[in-house]
Amino acid sequence: MPEIELTEPQDDFFDLDCRFPLFCGGYGSGKTEAKLLKALAEKFEEPESHIALYDPTYDLARLNTVPRLLHILDQMPVNYHYDKQANIVNIDNYGKFIIRTLENPARIVGYEVWRSHVDELDTLKPDNAEDAWNKIIARNRQRIKSGADNRVSVYTTPEGFRFCYNRWILKGGEDYQIVQAPTRSNPHLPEGYIESLKRTYPENLLSAYLEGQFVNLTSGTVYRNYDRQAHDSKEQIKKNETLYIGMDFNVGKMAASVFVERANGYHAVAELKDMFDTPDMAQLIKERWQDKGHRIIVYPDASGGSRKSVDASRSDLAILRQFGFTVRAKKKNPPVKDRIAAVNKAFEDGKLWINVQACPTIADCLEQQAYDKNGEPDKTSGHDHQNDATSYFAFYEMPVNKPVLVTGIRSTM
Repeated sequence: MPEIELTEPQDDFFDLDCRFPLFCGGYGSGKTEAKLLKALAEKFEEPESHIALYDPTYDLARLNTVPRLLHILDQMPVNYHYDKQANIVNIDNYGKFIIRTLENPARIVGYEVWRSHVDELDTLKPDNAEDAWNKIIARNRQRIKSGADNRVSVYTTPEGFRFCYNRWILKGGEDYQIVQAPTRSNPHLPEGYIESLKRTYPENLLSAYLEGQFVNLTSGTVYRNYDRQAHDSKEQIKKNETLYIGMDFNVGKMAASVFVERANGYHAVAELKDMFDTPDMAQLIKERWQDKGHRIIVYPDASGGSRKSVDASRSDLAILRQFGFTVRAKKKNPPVKDRIAAVNKAFEDGKLWINVQACPTIADCLEQQAYDKNGEPDKTSGHDHQNDATSYFAFYEMPVNKPVLVTGIRSTM
């Protein structure tokens, strides 16, 4: 391999000699690069080895890991073939890289590898992460002539006290060692990248996303930046103005949060709760506002494109469109943490306001929804439906846009 310039945390990580090393880093700290460099170093150290590379999703593997791996191999004196259908890179005289995803642990079967490298394990729910982890270490049993130990390396941004915290910090043990890598440890970041993260994320997330630290993201309320007095609004619906409505689908528990736009952001000015089904909700919106001249834009649960709250022949989104509403929905729902971050950031930036007198349920739910023991927003108290409706709207119109960082493998050759 060519001589590579490593950051200090990457260098420390390469020196670990345990069975399960963890590279726990902030955004832009070089996690993916560390993964590929370590995997390649192991590959050429033991030519007979097979090595597995794991990404959270197929899209991340296809758009990130595979192109970067092939780019490096193109610069090396080796012949290889990428089997796209099997998602395997075969290298002449050097075994293979097997690429799999964490979203489908059932496919982590039918092969044996010497080493494994797992990206962003903490983005999974703790139970799912544990399931994937158990499958991965079960595959990690290829024996090679040198007798070198099997190893599974993990690279992740910490997401509160989830699987990685539980496995590496609480349970620990000599086999589980960790290197923490702050974003600033990477000297090759573009100018202004760290400042852009500081502008993008609420303060309580920066210890994790900038410092690579396990921090308590699960204490207190989910929407910790909402303050009933500080974010109170006196705005009301004006004649013929556009209404922006976040909507959550649940039979018997349909919820909608109604917003208007003002110079200083969006104001919640009405709410609907405990509606029976989508036609029931849509009919009330039509009679109360659309028939009186208001344009209706709905931001629904994206799963409503296939899930039905009423009649099996029509999807919820199709019903909304049949009523003449404009529907703004992504192809799939964003991660829950991204919706939460969008709402908290909007309150922090003074872009989201709640008329408490007109929207008592929205205010109560924002104040009272807490995290459960697994670090997920609690769904047993009933506060989740209205908050989901609010956050679908907030994420679409005021998303937390993570700065894009494009990096390449650095060589001093």
